[in-house]
Amino acid sequence: MTGLLPRRVTLAGSVVGAVLVALDGTVLTIAQPALQRDLGASLTQVQWTSTGYLIAVASLLVLAGRLGDRYGHRRLFGYGMLGFALASAGIGCAPGIGTVIALRVVQGACGALLQPATLGMLRAAYPPDELAMPIALRTSAIGVAAAAGPLVGGVLTAHLGWRSVFFLGVLPAVAIALLVLGVRDGDEHVERRRTGLDAGGTLLLGAALACLVTVLVTLHGAGRSTVTVGALAGFCAATAAFVHHERRAADPLLSPALLASPVVASALGVLLSASAALFGTLFTATYFLQDVLGLDALGTALRMLPVALCMVLAAPLGAVLLRRHGARSTTSCGLLLLAAGVFGFGRLNTGAGAWAVAGCAFAMGAGFGTVMVTATEVLVRRARPADAGVAGGLQQTAMNVGPTLGVATATTLLATGGDFVASMGTALTVLAGLVCLAVLAARKLPSAARPAAGVPSAESRR
Repeated sequence: MTGLLPRRVTLAGSVVGAVLVALDGTVLTIAQPALQRDLGASLTQVQWTSTGYLIAVASLLVLAGRLGDRYGHRRLFGYGMLGFALASAGIGCAPGIGTVIALRVVQGACGALLQPATLGMLRAAYPPDELAMPIALRTSAIGVAAAAGPLVGGVLTAHLGWRSVFFLGVLPAVAIALLVLGVRDGDEHVERRRTGLDAGGTLLLGAALACLVTVLVTLHGAGRSTVTVGALAGFCAATAAFVHHERRAADPLLSPALLASPVVASALGVLLSASAALFGTLFTATYFLQDVLGLDALGTALRMLPVALCMVLAAPLGAVLLRRHGARSTTSCGLLLLAAGVFGFGRLNTGAGAWAVAGCAFAMGAGFGTVMVTATEVLVRRARPADAGVAGGLQQTAMNVGPTLGVATATTLLATGGDFVASMGTALTVLAGLVCLAVLAARKLPSAARPAAGVPSAESRR
């Protein structure tokens, strides 16, 4: 895409798509208790409204990225957004919990179609040296959604019922989908892949990711249950089979050109570690603020609001620092700031005041916002336009698996001790250590400030 209008539509679609997916998760969390009461569901059934969605998303993201590379990211985004809207409307009209769970799985599959496309469209629309700021705007929008989601969900659930939260994004989703599908550009088929889809690799990777998510979401609730052990065995078997298959496939799902550079693996490791630490800490913070400090839900949300606000502010600043100082230094500083916030929160006790909590939240939000922009920009930038969808799928996979890993780690460690404050200190120290390890991975990222557009860097000429 080269025209100004297609670029603006692409950026709007990427931002709105990311915001609607982020809002969907946050408002559902607030609405779940009311949903359970209204439909007479069990706690396990309600948990599957989130688990089913997560498994569907995680298992299909890379395939969706590959489909976008082959058939067009704009097309995949539009169809995925329309499906997401229809599934949301269906959930709002669902007569029972079984229908809700089934439609949440459908919604997850549609979310998998559109999420990689939000990055793939940007990679196709913007030159590599101009990617940082669009990605920063997308990240800031996600921060706004994270801050507004609980408040919006609470107000809608309290006054209009839980069904209203699912109708919230239907009209915006349909509108942005039709707008994106309606834009035509002469260059949209340049470098479009016409290779196979690697059905065997797709099935094996999807099975491995589905088993991994199942392990993480059942570990803290069921311990070493039959389901958890079976899912772990399935993950190991599917991963081994996938690696074996990809080495021999004529057209593998994960392009060797994309995975050959250590930069890609480092960027994915950074995103996985950072998201695990942040969301594991936010999960722990909710119980600390409510059960230990005695705050209500609104007070808890207000205390942690600096996380989302600092994400909003740090994202564009991170894009500027990325251009001036390179990905290695900017990402490392963001990781250290995130680690300081996580570690500091783990040192809080029953006497913690509002300013102490706010200081930790500030560090976590600023650090995570910076890391998300820099690591994502590096990952998408390193991909050829023909592989942009797969790169976006890998980024979204890390951002979906990471929080699940963080919550599972925090829950497991919190359950090991009788004193919550002491267990919290242990759990968050481990998560902060995970972030510090990610600093080592960040050393593989590009170090020099980026050259002017059209001038290849020394690294890109290798």
